Amino acid sequence: MRITSVLLAAFALAAGAAQAQQKWDMPTPYPANNFHTENVQQFATDVEKATGGKLVLTVHANGSLFKAPEIKRAVQGGQAQIGELLLSGYSNEDPMFGIDSVPFLATSYADAHKLWNASRKAVEDRFAKQGMKLLYAVPWPPQGIYANKELKSIADMKGLKMRTYNPATSRIAELVGAQPANIQAAELAQALATGVVNANITSGATGYDSKSWEYVKYFYDVQAWLPKNAVIVNQKAFDGLDKAAQQAVLKAAADAEARGWKVSEEKTKWYLEQLAKNGMKVEAPSPAFKAELKKVGDTMTAEWLKSAGADGQAVIDAYRKQ
Repeated sequence: MRITSVLLAAFALAAGAAQAQQKWDMPTPYPANNFHTENVQQFATDVEKATGGKLVLTVHANGSLFKAPEIKRAVQGGQAQIGELLLSGYSNEDPMFGIDSVPFLATSYADAHKLWNASRKAVEDRFAKQGMKLLYAVPWPPQGIYANKELKSIADMKGLKMRTYNPATSRIAELVGAQPANIQAAELAQALATGVVNANITSGATGYDSKSWEYVKYFYDVQAWLPKNAVIVNQKAFDGLDKAAQQAVLKAAADAEARGWKVSEEKTKWYLEQLAKNGMKVEAPSPAFKAELKKVGDTMTAEWLKSAGADGQAVIDAYRKQ
């Protein structure tokens, strides 16, 4: 009887420990060595440490668990408890998700931060209505144009096979006469290698990750916008944590956001240096070319405001008052 009692007690303790620990899957769209993914991994490490191992986040990088467009739905439906996504990838669903990809609205880190301050509550509200909680967001470096030929004007972009990754880049391709092809970052190198695309609007970081210099030779640093990645959590999963664990997640998220913005800005110059070091011509656009691109941005800003309505105008007004 005594042995039985000891065994039962041991089983009870083991069961209690198993119940105490929660394991969450965290899909992300980008390679393990991308600065966003490294930041996510540090966030996961911080959460596990702060909760004493009660909450363990397993990071699945490079779209290995869910492809980039599938992550939001996976978190919303509880297939994954937490995940990272590109906010503007969902701007067809709601224009507020794409405010950071309106060309030439916010082109510096300082302005991108002001825009995030102005729009964060609106973005949080939209996730909340869908059963998700926004934890943090981090920008990519400013977006530039990659091409397999010299670009002196918008006319030179006509007919290019342009990789797009959100509705904003697809609209740009349409406005400049390029042929859009929606391709996620994980498939970009293959698309370039096989000639599916020969142009791209993205950051120096993605150009570096995909070794774009092996396929195209020009990068124009037009600094069109700074799109953000966001980390979201299923609200029910978050509510299932005890208060201490919830606070640990929120603290780790705040640290990840501050760290991510800092690293993104610090690495911007380094990424462009790596492109040049590997043989790519990294140039600023000519004044005439930049003026033409600005007109595209004006058109898209007007379109965005029309689709976003009063909420959108309120956010833009708040941004411009800062």
